[in-house]
Amino acid sequence: MISTRMKTTATLTLCLLFTTFYSSAQEGQVTINQDKNIASLLELKKNMNNEDVDRYKIQIYNGNRKGAYEAKSEFSSVFSDWSPSIHFEQPNFKIWVGNFRTRLEADRALKRIKKEFSSAFIFKPKR
Repeated sequence: MISTRMKTTATLTLCLLFTTFYSSAQEGQVTINQDKNIASLLELKKNMNNEDVDRYKIQIYNGNRKGAYEAKSEFSSVFSDWSPSIHFEQPNFKIWVGNFRTRLEADRALKRIKKEFSSAFIFKPKR
């Protein structure tokens, strides 16, 4: 007769062998099939993000929150060509306008904007 100890040992050995074979079957390679356009779109997006760094913006306000929202609404009512955006750099709120490709384009816009916002200036934002 086979003792219970041998039965237990045999059962455990079989279980260990089974789990070893099962876990080794889980290894392998995963192949991802994606459209070729995805890679080109990602590259295009990366290039567009790099181009934004070289763009010019105009700052029309720098100060507290209330003044920033007032300046933004005043700018929106006077100029419809550009949409202002609020940026917070502790402790000040800033209103930025435009996304100009060339300095000349930004200078032309600044000339118009300075009539209403005398403290406006051109800058290149840093990332």
